[in-house]
Amino acid sequence: MEQKTKLDQSLNKKEDQEIDLMALARMLLRNWKWYIISVPICLALGILYLQSTPKQYERKASVLIKDEKGSSPTMGGLAELSDLASFGLKSSVDNELLIFQSNSLISEVVNRLKLNMIFKVSQGLRKKDLYGQTPLIIDFLEGSRNQPIQMQAKISDNGVDFSKVVTWSEGEKVKLDNFNVAFNDTVDSPLGLLVVRRSGIGEEFLDDKIYIERAGLKGTAIGYEKKLQISLANKTATIIDISLRDEVPQRAEDVINTLIDVYNEDAINDKNIMALNTDEFINERLIIIEKELGGVDSQIESFKRSERLTDISSDAAMFITETTGLKKEELAIMNQLSLAEFIKSYLQDPSNRGKLIPANTGISDNNTESQIQEYNKQLLQRDRLLSNSSDKNPVVRDLNKSLFAMEQNINRSVDNVIAGLDLQLENIRARDKQTNKRIEAVPSQEKYVLTVGRQQKIKEALYLFLLNKREENALGQAITQSNARIIDSARGGDTPVAPRAMMIMAGCLFLGILVPTGLLLLISFFDNKVRSRMDLEDLNIPFLGDIPASSHKLKDPDSDIVVKENSRDQVSESFRIIRTNLAFMDQQHKQQVITLTSLTPDSGKSFVVINLALVLAISKKRVVVIDLDIRKRQLSERLGIDQSTGVSHYLSGQETDVKKLIIPSPENENLFYISAGITPPNPAELLMSHRLDELTAELRKEFDYILFDNVPFMIVADSAITNRVVDMTIYVMRAGMVDKRDLAMVEKIYTSGKFRNLCLILNGVKVNKQSISGNYGYGYGYGYGYGYGYGYGGGYTD
Repeated sequence: MEQKTKLDQSLNKKEDQEIDLMALARMLLRNWKWYIISVPICLALGILYLQSTPKQYERKASVLIKDEKGSSPTMGGLAELSDLASFGLKSSVDNELLIFQSNSLISEVVNRLKLNMIFKVSQGLRKKDLYGQTPLIIDFLEGSRNQPIQMQAKISDNGVDFSKVVTWSEGEKVKLDNFNVAFNDTVDSPLGLLVVRRSGIGEEFLDDKIYIERAGLKGTAIGYEKKLQISLANKTATIIDISLRDEVPQRAEDVINTLIDVYNEDAINDKNIMALNTDEFINERLIIIEKELGGVDSQIESFKRSERLTDISSDAAMFITETTGLKKEELAIMNQLSLAEFIKSYLQDPSNRGKLIPANTGISDNNTESQIQEYNKQLLQRDRLLSNSSDKNPVVRDLNKSLFAMEQNINRSVDNVIAGLDLQLENIRARDKQTNKRIEAVPSQEKYVLTVGRQQKIKEALYLFLLNKREENALGQAITQSNARIIDSARGGDTPVAPRAMMIMAGCLFLGILVPTGLLLLISFFDNKVRSRMDLEDLNIPFLGDIPASSHKLKDPDSDIVVKENSRDQVSESFRIIRTNLAFMDQQHKQQVITLTSLTPDSGKSFVVINLALVLAISKKRVVVIDLDIRKRQLSERLGIDQSTGVSHYLSGQETDVKKLIIPSPENENLFYISAGITPPNPAELLMSHRLDELTAELRKEFDYILFDNVPFMIVADSAITNRVVDMTIYVMRAGMVDKRDLAMVEKIYTSGKFRNLCLILNGVKVNKQSISGNYGYGYGYGYGYGYGYGYGGGYTD
C-alpha cells in the first residue's frame, strides 16, 4: 500500500513536470514571431561577420632538438673540457621549448620581418593585408620604433600623399598634419625624417587607398608570442611542433621559418662565444704552464749538471756493473797477491834452497814467470852437470853464481809484484768505495728527480692536452652546428582554418533560437502578473472561464459588445463556455442574482457583464443588467442608455415603479438594462437601504438572471454592501494587471465567505492560433467543479 502511494505520488509529480514542460512549450510557440525575427537577424550577423572577418590560415613546422654531447665526434674532447671547466653543453628539450617562446627571439623575428608595419587595402567588407605585396617601403630615419602610427596613403606619379595621420603620445591620441613625400627623397615630415621608396611589387594597388599602421615592436612581439603555439610532439621525443595562424599564409610561414633561423643563429652564437672564451682560456693557461714547465726543466737540468747525471737508471746500472767488476778485479788481484806471497815465502824458506821454484802458478807478471822458468832451467842444467862432476867444477860454480843472482832477482821481482798488487788492490778498493757512495746517493737523487719529474710530466701532459684541445676547439668552431634540425619547414593547406563558416552559422542559428528563448524565459521568470488560467491553478476558488483579448475591440474601440448570435470567434465561444459553466453551477442552487466585481477599475468588468448578459439572452433567458456603480456610472455611459431614471432614483424613493427603470436592449429582445441614474451624495447609505432588497425581489419575478455591474471591492465598500441580495459573485481579473501576490488575498476572501459563491473569470488573456490543450475554439471548452476551483460539467461544444 505504501509503495503504491509513493508510486502515485511519483506519477503525479512526473505528470506535473510534463504539464510544466508543455506549458513552457506552449508559451514559446505562442511567441513564434520572435524566432522569425531573431533567427534571420542572427544569421545575417553571422554572414556579416564571415564577410568582414579575415580568413585565418594555419602553418606548422617541426624541428628536432639535437643532443649536444652526441652531435659530433669532434666535440667529444670539448665535452671533457666542458666537464673540467664546468660548462654544461647538454640542453634540455623543455628549456629549448621555453627559448622558442622567449620574447627576445620573437622580437628579433618581428624586427627582421618588420611585422609591426602593416599595409592594408579595403576589399569588400574586410581589409586585405598587403604583406609581401605592398607597393611602398617607408624608412623612418628618426623617432622611436615603438611609437604607434596610423595613416592613409594615396600613391601619385610623383610621390605619396599621407592623410589622417594619427600617433599616440603618453597614451593620448594626437592628430598630425597631412603631408606629401616624393619618392626616394628624405623628407622632414610630422613623423620625423623618412624616406619613401617603391617596392616594385603590388602595382595593382596603386590606385587604392592604402591603410598604414605601425605598431610598437614590444606590443607586436607580445601579440605574436600569444599567437604562436609551440609544444612537444611527444613526451618521449625531442621534436618541437610550431604552429601559427595568420590571415596571410606567407607571413605565417616567414614568421615560423625566421623563428627557427633566429633560434639556430642564437644557439650558434652562444657556441661560438663559448668557443672563443674557451680558446682564450686555453691560450692563457698554455702561457702559464709553458713558463712553469720551463722552470721545471731548468731545475732538472741544473740538478743533473751539478750531480753529473745523464740518466739515473742507466747510471745506477753502470755503477752496479762497475762495482761488480771491481769486486772481480779485487778478487783476481788478491789471488795474484796470494800466489806472489806464496812464491816469496817459498823462496825465503831455506829448505827450499836449491830446489825448483814453482812455475806457471798464475802470476800475471810475465817477467817473474820467465825468470822462474829460466832459473829452473839453469838449476836443472846444474844438477845434470853436478851429477857428472863436483861442485868445484868451474861450470858448476858459474852456474851457482848465476842461480844465486837469478834467485835474488826473482825475490826482487816477486816483491815488486806484491807491491804492485797491493797498490792495485788499494786503488780498486778506493774506486769501489767511491762507486758504493754513488750507488748510495742514487735513491735520494732518484727521489728528487722523480718528484721534479712528476711535476714535469703533469705540466707536460696538461700542456699537450691544452694544445690538443685548442686544435679541437678551433676545428669545432669552424664546423659549429645548430641546435635544431628542421624536419618539416612551415607548411599548410590552402583551406582557411578560421573562421569556420559552418560552426559560426550553426552558432548564429542556435543564438537566434537561444536569445528569444532566454528572454522569454527570463521575462516569464520575473513576470509576477496573472496571465493565464495556469497561474490560478493553486487557488481553490471555482473558475468559470477565461476570455481572450478581443480583436473586435481593436477594430471598434467604442463598442463593448462582441458576442453575436451566430459568431464563432474565440471571445464568443469563451462567453458560451462561461454560460455553460454557470448552468452547471445552477443545478444545486439557484444562481439568479449575480454581481460582478474586481480588484482594480481596469479589469474589464463592464465588458464582461455586457457580453455575459448578451450570451445568456441569446440562450432565451431573460436578463437584466443593473449599473450599481452609482458613483461613476461607467456602464450606463458606455452603453449610452438614458440615466434620467435609474437605480439611484429608486433607492432614494424618487421612483417607486420598477418597470419604469427597465430599458430594453437593441441587441436582443431578452436583454434589458437599468441605468445608475444620477450620482447621489450618499451612495453607500442608499445601497444599505431596504429599497435594494425590494428592487431585487421585484426583478427576481421578471427575469432569469439579474446581473449587477458593481464597483471594485478594494476601492469602496459598495460591492460588500450589496452582497446580501446576490446569489453569486463573479470576481473579474484582468490578465497582466493582477499581481500573483494578491491571489492570497483573493483566496482569503473566498474562504472567509465575505462574498457569496465567489468564482473567477480571467479577462483579456492573450492567445493565438497556436494555443493548444484546452484554450478556445471548437472542441475544447472547460470542465470545472464547484468548490474545487475547476467547476463541473463537460464544457461547451458546438
